[in-house]
Amino acid sequence: MNKQAFDPPGEVPAGRAIEIVNASLKRRHAAERRFRFLGVGAVALGLLFVAILFIDIVGKGYTAFQQTYIRLAIDFDPEIVDPAGTRERDALSQADYRKLVRDSLRERFPEVRGRRDKRALYKLVSPGAPQQLRKIVLADPGLIGAESEVWLLADDDIDMLVKGHIDRAVPETERRVKDRTLAWVDALVADGRVEKRFNTIFFTAGTSREPELAGIAGALVGSLYTLALTLLFSFPIAVGAALYLEEFAPKNRWTDLIEVNINNLAAVPSIVFGLLGLAVFINFFGVPRSTPLVGALVLTLMTLPTIIIASRAALKSVPPSIREAALGMGASPLQTRFHHVLPLALPGMLTGTIIGMAQALGETAPLLMIGMIAFIVDIPGGMTDPATVLPVQIYLWADSPERGFVERTSAAILVLLAFLILMNLAAVLLRRKFERRW
Repeated sequence: MNKQAFDPPGEVPAGRAIEIVNASLKRRHAAERRFRFLGVGAVALGLLFVAILFIDIVGKGYTAFQQTYIRLAIDFDPEIVDPAGTRERDALSQADYRKLVRDSLRERFPEVRGRRDKRALYKLVSPGAPQQLRKIVLADPGLIGAESEVWLLADDDIDMLVKGHIDRAVPETERRVKDRTLAWVDALVADGRVEKRFNTIFFTAGTSREPELAGIAGALVGSLYTLALTLLFSFPIAVGAALYLEEFAPKNRWTDLIEVNINNLAAVPSIVFGLLGLAVFINFFGVPRSTPLVGALVLTLMTLPTIIIASRAALKSVPPSIREAALGMGASPLQTRFHHVLPLALPGMLTGTIIGMAQALGETAPLLMIGMIAFIVDIPGGMTDPATVLPVQIYLWADSPERGFVERTSAAILVLLAFLILMNLAAVLLRRKFERRW
């Protein structure tokens, strides 16, 4: 007899039910495989875009860590360097070192006669070459009256040519470096008078309108002062606010309102904090513009929500048994929070603080609003000196069309990324070293 004849009316036969389940399982497994494939594809696509970005930045910026120098025979003529023969520092500082450079170039290329050709010849070396000679003479006045081989900084166009960023194959009218300049550079290269060295100027000098003289030292020092003040202002306030809200504050509508506002402030665009700093700190309180102090005040407002949220999460992660045990041993509520809960939550707080500092290090928009976009040549010596920061310096250089600044912009981005990676790595290491799992 047919087995289906014994199945209750209205029910699916057992064999048919198994087939339906198996078909459903196949569909679900296929959907899961598609989801995994899409997830892996999304991750791979994101990594590909990040890799393209890094390759582009590194490809444009790694050559900035080298600088081209030209070796010239400089005759330190006493009639030019120290006509009075006093060897006084002021007299040596005011000498016409530009003439020494030009005389050396004319002696090396005596066939150059025309005024226009001479001007082109003088542009082989950087406008900062006379300052180099001044420093050499001030460091060793014994060179006066002698002839010495000196490595002088090349002009940015010559630097780009030596590094291969200027295509010799294009027509002369489309090149920044003309054929006559190419011949002079080739002659110097053949004579062993052109050399690429590590670009110490990039790390020791402030910004300049000449790419070969521009460095990030001023921006680095400004960033250091700004971050140090931001940490000094934000960490105690954020920890105190988190400790009060999480451990002491009563649960009512006012604390709920404060918590909602803190969460909302974490999502406010950073430029709004710049507008607030401009209106309050500069226009109302009169804090000097373009200083690390006003920059730190603005960045403190911006990072406070991030640090408070992270600190509260760290306090919540401490088990209630710690509080109960401390109270059971006779500790007061204040001692329980400060002697037991806070030390255990401190690693998580530090992690959130480092992440907040990394966020502050990469900010540009709020600092532009408070005037830190100013062209600052000198390296700041204090918290109230005019300064800029590394992201703003990158913004200023990126606005310049010269190839030398494109190179230095990418190199500065690499330095900024290195600092951000180190700060995030420090946060991970701190969490792994001090975090306790309950």
